[in-house]
Amino acid sequence: MACLDFFKKNDVGGRMGNEEEEYTLDATVDRHGNPAVRATTGKWPVGVLILVNQGLATLAFFGVGVNLVLFLTRVMGQDNAEAANNVSKWTGTVYLCSLVGAFLSDSYWGRYKTCTIFQAIFVIGLVSLSLSSYIFLLHPHGCGNEQTPCNSPSSFHVALFYVSVYLVALGNGGYQPNIATFGADQFDEEDPKESRSKVAFFSYFYLALNLGSLFSNTILDYFEDEGIWAIGFWASTASAALALALFLIGTPCYRHFKPGGNPLSRFCKVFVAAIRNWKADVPPEGQGLYEMDAKVYPINGSRKMSHTEGFKFLDRAAVITETEDPVPEVNYLDDPWSLCTVTQVEEVKCIIRLIPIWLCTISYSVVFTQMASLFVEQGAAMKTTVFGFHIPPAAMSSFDIISVAAMIFLYRHFLDPLVTRMRKKCLTELQRMGVGLIIAILAMVSAGTVEFFRLKYANKDCGNTCEEPSSLSILWQTPQYALIGASEVFMYVGQLEFFNGQAPDGLRSFGSALCFMSMSLGNYMSSVIVSIVMGISARDDMPGWIPGNLNKGQLDLFYFLLAGLTAVDFFVYLLVSNWYKHVKFEGSRSGSVGHV
Repeated sequence: MACLDFFKKNDVGGRMGNEEEEYTLDATVDRHGNPAVRATTGKWPVGVLILVNQGLATLAFFGVGVNLVLFLTRVMGQDNAEAANNVSKWTGTVYLCSLVGAFLSDSYWGRYKTCTIFQAIFVIGLVSLSLSSYIFLLHPHGCGNEQTPCNSPSSFHVALFYVSVYLVALGNGGYQPNIATFGADQFDEEDPKESRSKVAFFSYFYLALNLGSLFSNTILDYFEDEGIWAIGFWASTASAALALALFLIGTPCYRHFKPGGNPLSRFCKVFVAAIRNWKADVPPEGQGLYEMDAKVYPINGSRKMSHTEGFKFLDRAAVITETEDPVPEVNYLDDPWSLCTVTQVEEVKCIIRLIPIWLCTISYSVVFTQMASLFVEQGAAMKTTVFGFHIPPAAMSSFDIISVAAMIFLYRHFLDPLVTRMRKKCLTELQRMGVGLIIAILAMVSAGTVEFFRLKYANKDCGNTCEEPSSLSILWQTPQYALIGASEVFMYVGQLEFFNGQAPDGLRSFGSALCFMSMSLGNYMSSVIVSIVMGISARDDMPGWIPGNLNKGQLDLFYFLLAGLTAVDFFVYLLVSNWYKHVKFEGSRSGSVGHV
């Protein structure tokens, strides 16, 4: 790597030579806590390393998650309902752990330490899962496929299995939001060239995530579907171990932001101070509100935040009252629960403003989650043989991944430059997220249309288990998968950029965690909507919209319902995004260009 070669060069000439060293402008530091030198740290050499790390870690995670429900039914002996419920709990735990990882990263450990610890937990969980499955669970030899069930496991073996898979959930969940933010940290947003690279990094990050899942959904999926679980789990373990090793190799070259302390206490201080000063008059346009000197903030790599209108009650936390010491710093240091800075108040305002935007993204995640559930069931009820070759319904998700890769390339090299020339400015993150919602609506309309024609050519007396429930080819699902993939590039990549860029400096990992929490709540909301729809539509002799035999249901109406709900969400999103006020930072984090 270029940065490692530079260190070797410096060992010969020494660091006290006449060469001028330019520091980064965003207050990042190296692993020793010194200001980061631009030439020897960060940028694309370590950015590519982090992208490869993400791809390998994703491969390892989905190597377990993609067929976990089959493992629970075929190996652990659970019924379909119990297995599906346990997978939902496990998936929810993964995304909840993202909040734990983000909190520890932003508050105490920093992103590098958090990523290292949780990746190590991830590897330990995979090793434990591989060993326990091979030694205790996969008996008799060759069991675990569709024809040969395994012996009933003992209580100890079941407990060991769950400890293992939940270690995997904890490790991956705590690592995911931090690795995205840590990768973005390697690019100085105060430098024009590196700032553009930072925007590109989020697109490539999402591409790496999808390429990792592509391998899991094809090669590993085949081994595990055939009952060769040990190979699948050990391949995931090797991939996670390699990802951790590559991550550690880049240690000398990383840039770091120092953790900013517990944000919960900062937020509580603002609310307490605002309540204590509730009778105070707020000066117009925030003039005279208490703020510390700008030179103080770069110590923690944070920038001052300019005062914004709105939530006037919170501004009272920064009002200097007549009863307080004439020197505001004395009050702030002696009793931070009675006086806060404008930046502290704006941090709270920022999070409050982000929440409505975040809530509007949950509807999109409801659409996105159909790809792993109802899209697969719909494909299983179609003609899956094309030119004598059987296409597994789950394998259709490959078109989603191909669409993601193609759209990232098209957007970065054609669409974005074209829009910029026409509008004299590029699309904002909020605008791209809105485009993602529109494409998601089209995806649901496409899925509903395909289902309408599938039912038209369906054998009504044939269930999903017969050889050909419908004569309509499964390849007709390609447009809906491709549209979902295109929408992801606008929505999820836009989310990563938006929440990372708009979150306060001390809460960047929390911003990334919001994206993963949106996916989690999308899964739960989808289950709730399905339950409500079935509760209303399944009456007397009516099997409901989504029965076990889709040929007797009306899945097309469900897809159209989701399209309608997403359309409503889009109009709410328009109102919320127009109301949103962007964060205003004052100057750079470092305050001045660093040359020696």
